[in-house]
Amino acid sequence: MQALEQFERRIKLFEQMIGKNIEKRVRLFEQTFEEKVEQPFRRIERKIGRNIETQIRRFGQKNGVRLDDEVRFIGSWIKKPLDVGAVTPSSKPLARTMAQYVDPHGDGPVIELGPGTGPITEALVEHGIDPARLVLVEFNPTFCQLLRQRFPEATVVQADAYRLRESLAHVTRHGASAVVSGLPLMTKPLRMRLRLLREALALLAPQAPFVQFTYAVVPPIPKLAGVKVEASERIWRNMPPARVWVYRHG
Repeated sequence: MQALEQFERRIKLFEQMIGKNIEKRVRLFEQTFEEKVEQPFRRIERKIGRNIETQIRRFGQKNGVRLDDEVRFIGSWIKKPLDVGAVTPSSKPLARTMAQYVDPHGDGPVIELGPGTGPITEALVEHGIDPARLVLVEFNPTFCQLLRQRFPEATVVQADAYRLRESLAHVTRHGASAVVSGLPLMTKPLRMRLRLLREALALLAPQAPFVQFTYAVVPPIPKLAGVKVEASERIWRNMPPARVWVYRHG
């Protein structure tokens, strides 16, 4: 019996020793990975980002055009690439294609998710949407400030569009004429995309569209029971080429 107890104690001591060695090795690996891989990679990203910003500014100056929005987008993308999802704002052909699915004569609000610097917002206004009907849900505070300057009649809500019900609770918007999304859905888990679609459809009037673009060749949200889906032709004049997907109550 005593021999068995001694054996068990030795086993426990051995397990503790192995456990400590493994923990030590894991911490050492994490520290080495941070120093040798992650930190240099972040420095390279920042350097590349600064170089791209400089090249865009020089191109704009040389050709007599202002590319401030492109520089803003790149700066935000470098900081949080998965949140911004694009290096440059949406092109005019893409923005116009998204806007054409919205009825300019509707009564309800038009909710735009992730408007960024406002290229799709501008297309909605040019399509005939009254700016006072626009509810712009943007997470980036710099973009929010810019949107308030460019579209003073619109309602700008600084919030997380992926939590749409919570973000618009104080705005109380129901029976919306459209939800137009510039969010990078393909960078998010499927459960988040499905939740966003459910919450968007709950805000929409019957047959009103949820409009979403994607660079992917597959739909950003799989087809669901009770939901009608249609897609535009691929928009080759956007960089990269994109397609617009529209979801409605079935």
